[in-house]
Parts: sequence; structure tokens; C-alpha cells
Amino acid sequence: MSVTQHPSAQSDETAKPNTTTAPSGRIVISVDAMGGDRGPATVVAGLARSARKNPDIDFILHGPQDELERLVARRRNLAERVTIRDASDVVTMHDKPSQVVRQGKQTSMWSALESVRGGEAKICVSCGNTGALMALSMLRLRKLPGVNRPAIAVLWPSRNPQGFNVMLDVGADIRADEKDLLQYALMGASYARNGLHLARPRVGLLNVGTEEHKGRAELKLAHELIGKAAEAASFDFVGFVEGGDIPGDVCDVVVTDGFTGNIALKTGEGTASLIGDLLKEAFQYSPLSRVAALLALTSLRRLKKRIDPRRVNGGVFLGLNGPVVKSHGSADATGVSAAIKLAYQLAESGFQDKIAARVATAVSLAQDAAERGTGTE
Repeated sequence: MSVTQHPSAQSDETAKPNTTTAPSGRIVISVDAMGGDRGPATVVAGLARSARKNPDIDFILHGPQDELERLVARRRNLAERVTIRDASDVVTMHDKPSQVVRQGKQTSMWSALESVRGGEAKICVSCGNTGALMALSMLRLRKLPGVNRPAIAVLWPSRNPQGFNVMLDVGADIRADEKDLLQYALMGASYARNGLHLARPRVGLLNVGTEEHKGRAELKLAHELIGKAAEAASFDFVGFVEGGDIPGDVCDVVVTDGFTGNIALKTGEGTASLIGDLLKEAFQYSPLSRVAALLALTSLRRLKKRIDPRRVNGGVFLGLNGPVVKSHGSADATGVSAAIKLAYQLAESGFQDKIAARVATAVSLAQDAAERGTGTE
């Protein structure tokens, strides 16, 4: 780990707990200022954008105190809304999760999670190392009772009226059996209900085809379990869906294992970047095409905004005793602000309690299935 010592570093024992709602009535969000590719200045710029747009948020900002005090002092609208927690160490993108778990107690990431664990903040946001963040989140926040594998859920641009679909898991764990996939379906439906305001989300299970006889054994078992859970959990199960349905309008929630989901996510990001580059190249090809670009400027700006990954930045860790939003490591101020907006919406909706209730439902359904000899090998 990259270490910078500061004499004012505060230990766990001297940190003073607060409440998840500031005295002003604002929701408190814990933010890891370090670990992102662009450094703490970008994170503070993102906080400033969020503060201007939403007067109902306060922040606990974690990282080297001297540096953060200077950055915050330059933003007038943050002076009364940010509490700085000194953390002398930084988790880099190259650190192994196991190393961080053993030696990361003085890092900004650990400190940010502690604020949620101790009840000071309702939710944590970090741009840092995904594997380390998940490992520390499971260590400090613990998994919800009955959760075997937490999941990372993302919003994916889609043809649906709400503009996005929920997809999970996209990389928390490369494995998932039928009971894990059932939990993902229930948690994803709850996320869609609270994050996208869908009263009855449609859930699809990602497979190599839509026919019920296709796919691995655990997918067929998950198909049965999810179908039986749909009515009690207030969602519609559309069955198997294919890769082309991820940005489509067939379903609102796409359920898969972390191996498949992460590959799909990275492929989607790469394809979006390629399309942007090809469009730019095409409109610069000749004087006539440059004129066409000017005539289509408004439409191009609308398209750019529609597919801009910064505006849907933030993967949500589901299945923990405290919500965590993972911002992209390369996020700029717009991306950080989007992740904070998502965190606020989830905290404000009481999302954590609703997720816990859905997980309890999943455990009960899985147990009932096991007793009937269904859904287990």
C-alpha cells in the first residue's frame, strides 16, 4: 500500500461517533477521498457539485487531513457540510485485497467504511480498488444473515422508459449457484423498485438462449426458484434472457454471475467508447461531414449525454449490513457527483432495510425449496 503518514492521524478509539442524519436534518454520506485515478481534488470537486445541487447532504471525507482541508477550503459551499477524518494510508489499485484486509486499518477506505459501521453515515462512496473495497466491506460491515455472496449491481442504459436496467452481479464473485442467483433476483428487484421507482420490476436470468432446456444446471434450478418467488416478492419473472436483452426492453433486472456480468460490463464500456470514437472520426472525415456534424450538434449532444457512463457511475454493493457505492476509479467530478446522487437516493429511500427484508425472503424460499427437494442437488 502507498503510505503517507500524518501526525494528526486519528485511531478507531478516538473517532467520535455521530448520527446518520446531521443536526441540520441532512443525510450523511461517508466518502473515501483517496484511491481514484484522478486524486482527491476530483473527489472534492464532485462533492462540491453535489452540494450545490442537493442541500440535504452532509459529508464525512476520509484521507490526509492537511491536503483535504486545503481542497475543501477552496469550495465555499462545502465549508459547513464536510467533516474531515484523517487517514494516513491509501489503498492503491495495485494492492491485493488480502493485504489490505491485514494491513489497511489506517487507510481512507477502512475509515470510510467505519463511519457507516459506527452509525455516523448512512452510506459509503469510494473510487478505490474494487476487490479491496469488497473485501473490507465484508470484513467491517459483514454480510446480511443468509447471504452467501454479495453482489455488485449497476445501471445499464436501455430502451426501457426508465432509461436504465439493473444488472447484477458484475464482479463481486465469479461464482454463483441457484440460491445465490435467487438472492440476486430479489435484491435486484428491490434496487429497481427503489432506485428506478418501478412498482413491479421484470426480472430476467441471463443465459445462452431463452429456451428452458438451455444453460448450466444451476441456471435451470435458479429459473425454477426465481419463478416461484416472483409473486410473493412482487416482481414479474420473464425467464431466460440473452446478451442482447441487457440494454433492451424485455426486462428491467438482469441476473447473472459475477464472471459473466463483469465481462459483459467491460465489453459494453469498450463498445460505447468505440462508437464514440467512430462517430467523431466519421464527422471529421470531410468538410461536408463537418457541416453535417454542426447541423446535428443538438442531437449528438443528446446522444452523448444519453450514453455518457459518467452519469450512471456507481456500482452498488448488495447483501451487506450497510450500503456501499463503488464509483469508477477513473471518474471525473461529474462521475463522482453521479455516484453521490445515487448514494443519496438509496439512503433517502430506506433502501438498506428493504434489501434486508428481501434477503430474508430469499433465505426462507431457499429453505422451503430444500425441504421439498427442489433447488438443491
